Amino acid sequence: MSAQTSRYESDTLPTDTVDAVVVGGGAAGLNGALMLARSRRSVVVIDSGTPRNAPAAAMHGFIVLDGTPPPEILKRGRAQVRQYGGQIVFGEVAAAAPADPVDGDLRFTVTLTDGRSVTARRVLVATGLRDVLPDVPGLAERWGHSVVHCPYCHGWEVRDEPIGILATSPASLHHALLFRQLTDDLVYFTNGTALDADTRARFAARNIRIVETGVREVVEEDGALAGLRLVDGSFVARRVIAVATQMQARAEGLDGLKLPMEDLPDNMGRRFASAMAGTTDVPGVWVAGNATDLTAQVGASAAAGALAGSHINALLAAADTDAALAAAQAENAPA
Repeated sequence: MSAQTSRYESDTLPTDTVDAVVVGGGAAGLNGALMLARSRRSVVVIDSGTPRNAPAAAMHGFIVLDGTPPPEILKRGRAQVRQYGGQIVFGEVAAAAPADPVDGDLRFTVTLTDGRSVTARRVLVATGLRDVLPDVPGLAERWGHSVVHCPYCHGWEVRDEPIGILATSPASLHHALLFRQLTDDLVYFTNGTALDADTRARFAARNIRIVETGVREVVEEDGALAGLRLVDGSFVARRVIAVATQMQARAEGLDGLKLPMEDLPDNMGRRFASAMAGTTDVPGVWVAGNATDLTAQVGASAAAGALAGSHINALLAAADTDAALAAAQAENAPA
């Protein structure tokens, strides 16, 4: 192993100020870091090692990489960032906040839970999100396998199976129509949500059966999902349950940045507010991926990270030029 390689695989954080810290080591964070590193920016990725898609056997819907196990994608991404001089550090952020500017340029300090810290000129938040499931016994245990959420991520793999939609919000109505494309055997469990006459007619036209009795628990048989037990004791056989989760941007340790957040309609979740290229109301801080776009798949998150990374580099280039000009003018000023 070369000295350069060992440096970038070290858990030792730089003592010098780096150009950018990326909080989050998923598709958005790694692609943002890749763009920065390829622009010869010093960049450190803080990776908690807890990706959202960890339970999934494979990632789908991203050309060329379709069917690749998520850990393999992350392994390749980390290697590519390191190849260009970027550093990957595993740890969790305890605090992140602005620091005193230097020569008019922004500074931020990011501190990890173990006490290590790094100072950076810019910050890219790519922490992803956390899926909040309904409180139904047995549901979480099968999450990412026979309990799924995305018809594009998992739909082909569950095609033609008896699928149940466990309603959580108005978003579940659209969910049902998407999964109906994948199977002729679909049951919609209202789970306490309301259905109007128009929706009932639309479901009937698509042969979607409606069950309005409450759900008590998920039932397994021989290690596989068998169906749902209802509160009246009856049982509905299903091999797959689709549920629209409530999605919450991961914000742990980031309060000091004072990033604005917003709730999405229909109880879909809560995200970091952002604008073009992931810019935020906080100068020097960008957000990319599922932390701001809750419905983005891997490809869209990676693209957003690349856009944010290139935008950070562009503004750093302008700041570097401003500093160089100020230094030149001071040097040439009359005594």
